Amino acid sequence: MTPDQQPRPAGKFTWRMLATVVGGQALVIFFGALTSRGLDPDQAPVVAGLTPFVLLCALAVLALLAAGLMRRPFGPALGWAVQVLSILSGVFVPMMFLVGVIFAVLYGYCQRLGRRVEREQSARALTEQES
Repeated sequence: MTPDQQPRPAGKFTWRMLATVVGGQALVIFFGALTSRGLDPDQAPVVAGLTPFVLLCALAVLALLAAGLMRRPFGPALGWAVQVLSILSGVFVPMMFLVGVIFAVLYGYCQRLGRRVEREQSARALTEQES
């Protein structure tokens, strides 16, 4: 693998945008957890004795953790894991399929836009340095 092919850590602009998306997503996931509880107050455990409410609350905490760790090299990958799990949470609350897809598209767009902005900023800094 050449140095150009190695994953680059997200720059400041990118990780701030991604952290904002995932942090906002954590709130929406928590509201999904509350919805799952309201739809079925007597929830049966689904995985390892955990109810959908508990699983969605854990996903919301993971999203907050991912937002806080976004500046680390593994942060964006953790954010993608949150996106996948968010889409899969539609098994418990069907509307979460749509919410998960919307946030995944937003996350991908912010990642792409952030890298483009950072490339432009570094190019501008180079031209300012040369003059």
